[in-house]
Amino acid sequence: FLVGDTRRIIREAAQKSCFICRKMGATITCCQTGCDRAFHLPCAPHGQCVTQYFGAYRSFCWEHRPQQALRPCPSHDNTCSICLDTVEDNISYKTMGCPACQDARFHRHCIQKLALYAGTDFRCPRCLNQEPFMTEMLTMGIRLSKRPPSWQSDPEVGPSDQRQGRCDATTCLCPGGREHTEAHGPWQLWLCSSCAAEGIHRLCSSLGNNTCSWECSTC
Repeated sequence: FLVGDTRRIIREAAQKSCFICRKMGATITCCQTGCDRAFHLPCAPHGQCVTQYFGAYRSFCWEHRPQQALRPCPSHDNTCSICLDTVEDNISYKTMGCPACQDARFHRHCIQKLALYAGTDFRCPRCLNQEPFMTEMLTMGIRLSKRPPSWQSDPEVGPSDQRQGRCDATTCLCPGGREHTEAHGPWQLWLCSSCAAEGIHRLCSSLGNNTCSWECSTC
């Protein structure tokens, strides 16, 4: 973005109210034509919104988000394939499934954690399908890591070498781009206080100046 474009986006965001928390400064808008819903990135999971972390980084509100088309799961097998806890009987925002085997069911937060942990080896935890499983998860708003699986990491590589180094906001406002970071100020990069797998510029977070931590939509 040019400086003028950044200022315009900031001004427009300051006038938009988040339809979830009702506070001003919502920088993300539903990409469905005719929909005027806007929201903050941290509010997205509470409003069951979906952001696609590839291509144009499109975002959708709860009404227009993509839906999975899977056959009903047998009532005797309503457990998450990852954590083994109970899942909902029907596919929903919180309960997802594998498009390949049609049998695996898992919580959204469970499959998101697996995606970040498995990296390039991400696949269905039950049938081990990678395509079209990976494409479906991307479409449903699961963020994938381009790193090798965590279990293949070099044990000699320290945590500081694996730190997230880019802004993952749907709309990054930094004139220097997503990779630009500064030690202080609006372009300071905050890592998720829970998983540290996602980062965001302080100004792109839509949080107030008094906030000193940030948690990603997955956590």
